[in-house]
Amino acid sequence: MTSVSRIAGVAAAPEPGRFRERVRAWLAEYARKVEAKEQRRGRRFDREAEMEALARARVLQASLFDAGLAGLTWSREYGGQGLPSEYLRIFAEEARGYELGTNFFNIAFGMVGPTIAQLGSEDQKSTYLPRMLRGQDTWCQLFSEPGAGSDVASLQTRAVRDGDEWVIDGQKVWTSGAHRADFGALLARTDPDAPKHQGLTMFILDMRINGVTVKPLRQITGEAQFNEVFFDGARIPIDSVIGEVNGGWNAAVTMLMNERVAIGAAGGGNDVTAGSFSNVLALAERMGTTKDPVVRQRLARVYTLARVLGFVRQRTQDAVKAGRTPGPEGSIAKLLSAEVLQAAADAGTSIAGVSAQAWASDDPEGDAWARGAMSPFIITIGGGTNEIQRNIIGERVLGLPKEPQVDRDMPFRELKVGTQR
Repeated sequence: MTSVSRIAGVAAAPEPGRFRERVRAWLAEYARKVEAKEQRRGRRFDREAEMEALARARVLQASLFDAGLAGLTWSREYGGQGLPSEYLRIFAEEARGYELGTNFFNIAFGMVGPTIAQLGSEDQKSTYLPRMLRGQDTWCQLFSEPGAGSDVASLQTRAVRDGDEWVIDGQKVWTSGAHRADFGALLARTDPDAPKHQGLTMFILDMRINGVTVKPLRQITGEAQFNEVFFDGARIPIDSVIGEVNGGWNAAVTMLMNERVAIGAAGGGNDVTAGSFSNVLALAERMGTTKDPVVRQRLARVYTLARVLGFVRQRTQDAVKAGRTPGPEGSIAKLLSAEVLQAAADAGTSIAGVSAQAWASDDPEGDAWARGAMSPFIITIGGGTNEIQRNIIGERVLGLPKEPQVDRDMPFRELKVGTQR
């Protein structure tokens, strides 16, 4: 697995101090500083407002690209800067608290881009990677299905070759950002007679073609950040394959490893866990409960988990900087990220008390902790559930035996999985 930071060889690097000054100058001219109160409040997900924010994010990302501040560790051959990972850290430190909109491109930068860079054809690299860095395209990941969540290899979406095209039929679920994605990385079954892990292929799919239907999924918060995606005879070019035909499991593992590193170990100004402790502490100070021993214990737990997560992130970044492929650190960091957010949400709702359950209709921060209590479950699922991460850590870190897999060598069409009976 190759992470974003190792896509390229390293180019001649500017002096770090001067680079920091460049970043500060660009932020001062182009980016908006988000006030602490606004960070605490967060934003309710609204699709119309989201599309307006995406348009602004595209402009900012194009400006970053023109300023030589996009794709800092990506290959210069494909539009990046070819710099060591140290420069990512510098940029993240300076960008903390600014609104850049880079979250719209997280799947492209943290998951699809590294996978195409490692497994894609030369034409795919030169076509898609520069467009990602300029903010021209957004991407989604089309893996999970109603009958294949944690067991991704049991998916049933089919890709059948028809001349110079692949014909796609099936359904995906819980697809983040599919409603605004230009392209998707699709995992589909191309050989039902092979064992489930060996008959999969990964494709690049244009989300705007005929035969692709995106429908929103309503969450407990009332928002709709996720989608169902249906394929009904959607046709894509024969050269849309990422990697090899029936080699999709290798591509999927590569992408999932990058996703876990991106979720758990990225850090930086847009990191969802960055303000967890400070937000809970600020709440306790406003409520006058910082001397309560129970509250202090809850605060200590959030702080401790956040600090441990920081050390794991640093270890991952050091591994990348030294030229090593991140291993199970990605799973550890991803699991810890979920633990931090859940601990912060539990502490926050406990400290807020009844104000996390009822609030004045004209209070812009009123529902912040109620939504905060319901939202952390998202990260416990994305990139593999917490239980999956614990299995990986158990096997790859602790050396525990793998769980039995009696269906691993059986032809897929003989398995009773999902709706296949």
